[in-house]
Amino acid sequence: MKASQITAESHRSENISWLRAAVLGANDGIVSTASLIVGVAAANSSHQSILITGIAGLVAGAMSMAAGEYVSVSSQADTETADLSREKAELSSNIEFERAELAQIYVGRGLDQELASKVAEQLMAHDALGAHARDELGITETLSARPIQAALASAAAFTVGAALPLLMVLISTPENLILIVSLASLAFLITLGSVAASVGGANIWKGAWRVGFWGAAAMGLTAGIGHLFGTVV
Repeated sequence: MKASQITAESHRSENISWLRAAVLGANDGIVSTASLIVGVAAANSSHQSILITGIAGLVAGAMSMAAGEYVSVSSQADTETADLSREKAELSSNIEFERAELAQIYVGRGLDQELASKVAEQLMAHDALGAHARDELGITETLSARPIQAALASAAAFTVGAALPLLMVLISTPENLILIVSLASLAFLITLGSVAASVGGANIWKGAWRVGFWGAAAMGLTAGIGHLFGTVV
């Protein structure tokens, strides 16, 4: 096969950055909002109070997810920038040492010394900083930190997730609200877990089971607390 006929393969790891933020945001949106709704409903609150609680949880949660993700990923980006700046300075001051260092990395991966030295030399001639960023520091374009993208993805995913149990509140009556919100939220979580596992190439049933289990545990716990305090008060 000619080199011109070879096309780049698509790998599931290319989705990991946005997939992690989206799944975490949507999962948290469903679990936290549904748990809030079920807990407040179990305390015999009015339908209006339940709805207001759910909306407040959606707004607060989305902002919290965005801020938390932005701060976390920004810290990662700052670390990457600092490492790249240090590596750039080292390349400027002692390029021979850096070339030998890169060659030793390739030797550790299975190349003989002569071939490793040639590979290091050719890669550094093409893009010295890129070669060290990728093979020494583990920083790649696919996995590099993108704070704003991560924050927006998390906030949007949380909002979508939180909107689902809120919709159940709107279409249910006070008598069956807890049941409908709980069952619908579990169905949403199981679907989310299955889709996320499928996109990531993991076992679908395992992905569905783990999000369903923790979602049920969260709603059950908050329902119990709501019922307890509702009875006491």
